[in-house]
Amino acid sequence: MRTIKGLLTLIAVGAWMLPLSAQSQEMTFFVTSDGPGNGGNLGGLAGADALCQRLATAAGRGDATWHAYLSQAASGGMQAVNARDRIGTGPWHNAKGELIAANLADLHEDRNNVRGYTALNENGEEVAGRGAPVNRHDILTGSDSMGRLFDNDAAVSTCNNWTSGDDNATTRLGHHDRSGGPNASWNSTHTSRGCSQSALEGTGGDGLLYCFAVN
Repeated sequence: MRTIKGLLTLIAVGAWMLPLSAQSQEMTFFVTSDGPGNGGNLGGLAGADALCQRLATAAGRGDATWHAYLSQAASGGMQAVNARDRIGTGPWHNAKGELIAANLADLHEDRNNVRGYTALNENGEEVAGRGAPVNRHDILTGSDSMGRLFDNDAAVSTCNNWTSGDDNATTRLGHHDRSGGPNASWNSTHTSRGCSQSALEGTGGDGLLYCFAVN
């Protein structure tokens, strides 16, 4: 028979070894626990990046540079930007060290691991999705399923390049839980009713973003 000391050693070793590969991976991806509260007015790409950086810093990962997964249209002197070109090359892991995607190609194919139970916020918590009392699964992206600008019109796909918090514009949304119809993509499922906070909440969202560490 194994001694009690031997059993305790085995348990301790097992408890250490099983999660080790996950725990050794620092967080490089998260869904924001909150949005700025002003609908699609994020203060442009710079404001969205600052939100990601601030939340990551509060979670102990301020040593990395964080960008929001957002596209931008060519408008008002600004160049068009694709979300996929803003986030580095991977790999990306969530707050629990679970692999989200190894590279850009995997992230934008069915090889990614963006699901309701893996697309966690910066604190390692699941984000309320379809079926929850308050659904928050609509995530702002302004992008198509390949991570490129959804529409060249800024008022159609990017809430006027993330400066509009009213309903004279719309944006493209993804579902972090990939639930809600046959085209429930993590980054491009449907267009919002508007860009006000109430319009985003009305379609099952809260103005949340995807954040990726770019280095």
